[in-house]
Amino acid sequence: MKLYIVPTPIGNLEDMTFRAVKVLREVDIILAEDTRKTLILLKHYSIQTHIESHHKFNEHKNIERIIERLSGGKTVALVSDAGTPGISDPGFLLASKCIEAGIEVECLPGATALIPAIINSGLPCDRFCFEGFLPQKKGRQKKIAQLTEEERTMIFYESPYRTLKCLEQFAEFFGQERKVSVSRELSKIYEETIHGTLAEVIAHFKTKEPKGEIVIVVEGKTA
Repeated sequence: MKLYIVPTPIGNLEDMTFRAVKVLREVDIILAEDTRKTLILLKHYSIQTHIESHHKFNEHKNIERIIERLSGGKTVALVSDAGTPGISDPGFLLASKCIEAGIEVECLPGATALIPAIINSGLPCDRFCFEGFLPQKKGRQKKIAQLTEEERTMIFYESPYRTLKCLEQFAEFFGQERKVSVSRELSKIYEETIHGTLAEVIAHFKTKEPKGEIVIVVEGKTA
């Protein structure tokens, strides 16, 4: 019995590892955040393993049943829509409960958007903090204010519809001259990274609407 946490490509299907394909072929069950998206990946690699839905809206009620099946000797793989489960996606709760139940959990290395984004940014990547998605409303400004003294490079995920507003809020709290990098559509055909100060990148996105999956990398506070 074992739970495998299996990263899947963030865009380009060719970024799947040989080992990830092997695991998905050999497990008894694949738990997927969105079965429709995962079926595209499985079809691409001729994987015919049984697939079930597991997402943030049903994970709490599914946990006990999944633990029972694992305890009964089944092997299960958990995948998200893209990237590594547990990183701004469902995964933490199931892994935590499996560990509490004495079930082995193994996370395969693989795709995640934050690492390519920080490397592409040109900003210091020896020390950084990953903030994921900021609160959309309540507590958002308070959270940003708490980060004004952060000296490490900061990484954020954001919706393209909120990217410009997010950058403007960063400029308000961090200052318009703070360096920033915005990566979109990483590993896909239209991959692009915009570098500059917050003022410069805001000006860019005022004339060119941001589209696709967005990762924002912000310079930490300097002396």
